[in-house]
Order: sequence, then C-alpha cells, then structure tokens
Amino acid sequence: MLRKTALVFVASLLAVPAAPSRAFAQLAPTADWATHAQNEYQVIPNVTYLVATGYESKLDVYKRRDATAVQPTLVFYHGGGWIGGTKEASFMSIMPWLEMGWNVVNVEYRMARVAPAPAGVEDALCALRFVVAQAKTYGVDTNRIVVSGESAGGHLALAAGMIPATAGFTSVCAGGGFTSSDNAVPKVAAVINWYGITDLNDMLAGPNVRSYAVQWLGSSGSRSDVAKSVSPMTYVRAGLPPILSIQGDADPIVPYSQNVRLRDALTKAGVTNELFTIPGGGHGNFKPEERTRAYVKIREFLSKNGLERAGTQ
Repeated sequence: MLRKTALVFVASLLAVPAAPSRAFAQLAPTADWATHAQNEYQVIPNVTYLVATGYESKLDVYKRRDATAVQPTLVFYHGGGWIGGTKEASFMSIMPWLEMGWNVVNVEYRMARVAPAPAGVEDALCALRFVVAQAKTYGVDTNRIVVSGESAGGHLALAAGMIPATAGFTSVCAGGGFTSSDNAVPKVAAVINWYGITDLNDMLAGPNVRSYAVQWLGSSGSRSDVAKSVSPMTYVRAGLPPILSIQGDADPIVPYSQNVRLRDALTKAGVTNELFTIPGGGHGNFKPEERTRAYVKIREFLSKNGLERAGTQ
C-alpha cells in the first residue's frame, strides 16, 4: 500500500511542468535583426578596385542576399587624417545602414605613407567608378548611391560627390583599354559628411594648421595648388547632389568653421544642404543620444530627397 502511494506521488510530480528559469517568447527587434543579419547579407571582402604606386587598394562589399531588385548603396570612406585608419576599424559606423537594408561598400585608400595627396582623392573616385561598373554584380541601384565618411573620409565623400572629371583625378583609373580613356565621375544621389575637411589650404598655416594635413600634402613647392585641387570648397557650384554635414561645434581636430563655410557657400550656390550641429560635440565619439539625433536627421534627409528604405523586391 505504501509502495502504491509513493508511486502515485512520484507520478504526480512528473506530471507538473517545470517552471522555466526565464521566458524568451521573442527577441527584441535589435536582437532579432542581429540574429538573422547573416541571412540578409553576403560579405565580399578585400576586393581590389585599383592598383597604383605599387599598392592594391581594396574594398569590402556587404550585398543583400535576400533581395531580387537592385538596392540603394552606401559607399563609405574611413577616417584617420589620410595618414591612418582602416576600413575594418570603421565597421561599426556602417551598421546602421545595414539595419536599414542598404548595400554597403566599405572603402580603403592609399595613406600618406604610400602616396601623398592627391592619391586618396584618386582612390575615392576610382572606388566610386568601380562600384558603378560592377553594379550588376553587387546589386547596386546606380540612381541611389550615397557617399559618406568620417573626418578625412568625410572629405573624400565630399570629393567623390563634388569633384568633376575635368579635375583629372580619374586618369589613374581610366577604363576602356587602349582605344578609349573614360574618365567620367558617376553622379551620386547624396553626400553624408561627418565632420569632413573642406578647405586644405586653411589647414596648412595659420590658426587652423593641422599636422596631419601638412603631412598628407607634403613639402612640395606646389602643395598650395594641390591643396586647392583637393578641397571641396573649390568645386562648389549649382547642380551638386544634396549634402548633409554633421559636426560638433567644439571639434578640436577639424575646425567647425570649415563646414560652416561649406554650408554657406552651398546655400549661396542653390545646392540643397544642411549642417547638423552637435552642440559642444567634439571630433566624433558622440554621446549615444547625440548619435541617435544624428541618425534621425540622416533618415529624415534621405527621405526628403527620395532615398527611401530598401526593399526586397
């Protein structure tokens, strides 16, 4: 009798479901996206887009694998004063664009130790040309290419969006074989400039002198001419793509006045543009709430200029 009672008791215990230590009915939206991002993106690393001065300049492609239609695409240039930095170290800067569903091309370029100015500008333009030439391969919507970058990368994004073919910087990447010399510069849909340099001569002497700019330009007797040729301020004119600049007004590395002057010149030329100021902000490294405000502004800017979120069809 006792044995039968014990068996009934044990059976009753086994019939009671164990209470879970923690319930995970579903993931938070950000965790859900991070979990299945691998399903959405194919990563094609270290694609050589240019060989010059004995150096192979490379880029990484983050291509939507779950989309059948061509996608809006970000071309991103890392910072580092043209003397340092890597595309790999800037990965976190492109993550918001991946979450938006865009293709992303993360570009490296020749540093000053490999080749001084204007090599970085040549590479920026050659990378853009490469992306357009390989648009079918990488699913790029050539009507919705946005260029962006931080600091020196912001300068290169402005250069890619503003400098015309007549400046001659695409000669090093000219295509067409022996019978042609195509030096066209593809038109971009918008530029997102994170605290980029806009006037190099302003940084070679005087109160705004910066050692990284001096190092990139070198000591050539013609360096002021080279500085002018690679300065976005030189190319302000009507018909440029929309430009959004983002900068802290206490930036100690890139003078805030550089982007104030760019804004004023672009406005005078009739170019759609905005300068989004982070009050008290330094050279990047913005606080979480400041970065959130910046990306809200970016999304508003993209929407206002017809660059909506990507889709799968």
